[in-house]
Amino acid sequence: MNPIIRNILVVIGGLIIGSAVNMALVTIGPNIIPVPEGVDMTTPEGITAAMPLLSPQHFIFPFIAHALGTLAGAFFVGSLAANSWKILCLIIGAFFLVGGAMMVMMIPSPTWFTILDLVVAYIPMGLLGWKLSGAKA
Repeated sequence: MNPIIRNILVVIGGLIIGSAVNMALVTIGPNIIPVPEGVDMTTPEGITAAMPLLSPQHFIFPFIAHALGTLAGAFFVGSLAANSWKILCLIIGAFFLVGGAMMVMMIPSPTWFTILDLVVAYIPMGLLGWKLSGAKA
């Protein structure tokens, strides 16, 4: 297969896998760390209204979801791309970073979480996925 086409397909696959991991963890998070009674975490408006009621423990699963989703997507890309592994893994991190930045604009969160999430969960996880995959630069 043409390496360019392979890389495009692998990046698309990495985005799908990373998104699936992210969504799975965000979905199971409230089952493990329950939200306060009466809080609606199914809509952006509900999440915004619930922010004052949430404690730091309620941000564990969103952070883990963002970080592991990016890591899984980058690992997939690093493992299967034809070449340019590091750059393609960073592209995965950048895609998820843009998504994270968009979420921060739509749903306000505590400043500490916003900084932690945007600084640690995306580009570093893209690089870690590349490293763990054993791919070359």
